[in-house]
Amino acid sequence: MNTDELLKGYDLKNLTIGVLGGHSALDVCHGAKKHGFKTVCVARKGREKTYEKYYKSRRSQVTGHRSDDIGCIDELIVVDQFQDILNEDVQRNLRDLNTIFIHNRYFWVYFDDFAQVENNFMVPIFGSRYLLRVEERDQHFTQYDLLNLAGIRIPKIFKSPDEIDCPVLVKANEAERTYERAFFIANDKKSWGKEGAKLEKEGKVASNWRDATIEEFIVGAHVNFNFFYSPLSGELELMGTDMRRQTNLDGFFRMLAPQQKHALEFGISPKMIETGHIAVTVKESILEKAFDLGEKFVSAVKNLTPEVDPSTKGMIGPFALQGAVTAEEGSEDIVIFDVSMRIPGSPGTVATPYTRYLYGDSISVGERVAMEIASAVKSGKVEEIVT
Repeated sequence: MNTDELLKGYDLKNLTIGVLGGHSALDVCHGAKKHGFKTVCVARKGREKTYEKYYKSRRSQVTGHRSDDIGCIDELIVVDQFQDILNEDVQRNLRDLNTIFIHNRYFWVYFDDFAQVENNFMVPIFGSRYLLRVEERDQHFTQYDLLNLAGIRIPKIFKSPDEIDCPVLVKANEAERTYERAFFIANDKKSWGKEGAKLEKEGKVASNWRDATIEEFIVGAHVNFNFFYSPLSGELELMGTDMRRQTNLDGFFRMLAPQQKHALEFGISPKMIETGHIAVTVKESILEKAFDLGEKFVSAVKNLTPEVDPSTKGMIGPFALQGAVTAEEGSEDIVIFDVSMRIPGSPGTVATPYTRYLYGDSISVGERVAMEIASAVKSGKVEEIVT
């Protein structure tokens, strides 16, 4: 998609930052407001109150508040379903506001085919509109291919349940929300079949779980390394580190072994459904290893073929390498088992100190996005950061 055509008619001195109502919308809009941008949120009917009421931009009624204005959502567009963002009237509204859209996985998964957004969403997107499909494990070029291309260690992948010879994580999807994960653990082919069939019967995993990726279960400290790559400066930054909070697995962690046994006997089995994130830190001896992985990843993305990345612009803005730090033979290593090619859904990374070490103050991913857009406007390089 031609970037010049997308930006045609835009008043670059009067931009609005746009989001879909969920995932990282508030983080993005808060950062945008801090840097003088207007904001617009496209929310689904029945789930709009967060943006229409609680975080709507408005004059503060609290006497003595440090600012007369509170909230971060200036404009709200309510749609019946998220797919309606492709409707002509919605897109026209966004373009009339000179919107730069900040996308995330939450935005893409509501479409059966990513090409619908790639080809039909005529609003400039900050970052690459072509690389989100790499996250999916059913594409001709997947995140595993990209990580291997970058020379980054990943878990062993089993092509068949017959090959299972250690604890594995089966990356199945939920039955109802097929875009969400409902991973389960198995030790061999028998337990793979038994647990998968049980969860399918209970309506907890999608019926295609037998086709799901079977991945070595990595025993280590889980850490998501949340990066930001600036094509304007050519520099890689670590925005923060966090880990997932999962239900009801977190509840099992809080039980003693006898309680876990009773829960299992009553048919309550652990589920790995993501419900949030927890800010974590890593010791400084790991930082250089993490940055090395990030640099390798950015380099690999930059060298992707036009078939994979038609924009040929490489990595733009936020991305995350999600994995675990393992202890092997007296040394630590980082194993990456998931990739986010866009802003992660974790506003808590601002609670980690890594941006403070660089900028003097901690900044959120949403604020860093706004900083990059503001810099691109000032330097006349907006076309370099959007697709």
